[in-house]
Amino acid sequence: MRLIRLLLVASLACFTLGAQADEEATAKRLSGLLGNAKTLTARFSQLTLDASGTHLQETSGELALKRPGQLRWHTDAPLEQLLVSDGQKVWLYDPDLEQVTIQALDQRLTHTPALLLSGDVSQIRESFEITHKEAGDVVDFILKPKSSDTLFDSLRLSFRGGVINDMQLIDSVGQRTNILFLGVKMNEILNPDKFTFEIPEGVDVIQE
Repeated sequence: MRLIRLLLVASLACFTLGAQADEEATAKRLSGLLGNAKTLTARFSQLTLDASGTHLQETSGELALKRPGQLRWHTDAPLEQLLVSDGQKVWLYDPDLEQVTIQALDQRLTHTPALLLSGDVSQIRESFEITHKEAGDVVDFILKPKSSDTLFDSLRLSFRGGVINDMQLIDSVGQRTNILFLGVKMNEILNPDKFTFEIPEGVDVIQE
């Protein structure tokens, strides 16, 4: 019996080590794919559905990012908004409300999903349990936050031919946000002005 117990313990230890190695390799692969894009520009199409699949909202726009932490996310009219981050501060501008909100950038990847695209990829394994699946030249990474204090329950990042193709976020009530990236261009030189924001005259400013 003692020998059987030892064999079982050894088997479980090998399984655990194997799972850890697989997750480490998956995290390293995801970090490598994200890290390949020092800068990135694209159009995006965003669709939000409730838990039953009912269409809630559809928007489109364009984005630009530069590592680490610099991001410009512009949603087209009629629901126009502009989010700009310089890596330290975030401006959220709503032209219809003539209002801009300014706050410090939350560096937690589980609270700021866009940081997965523009932030420090070395933090990914610390924040998420990661699995992946492949089909041809498409690889999907599924990220589950290790902390319960998050904005979403799971996040999927999909790459096609090594380039980000789409992402999906699912929150605690089952609401899904699907974002498709179009015309992706990587590692072009971007104007630094894209990642700063000049507050228009007459706009209400909210500091958080």
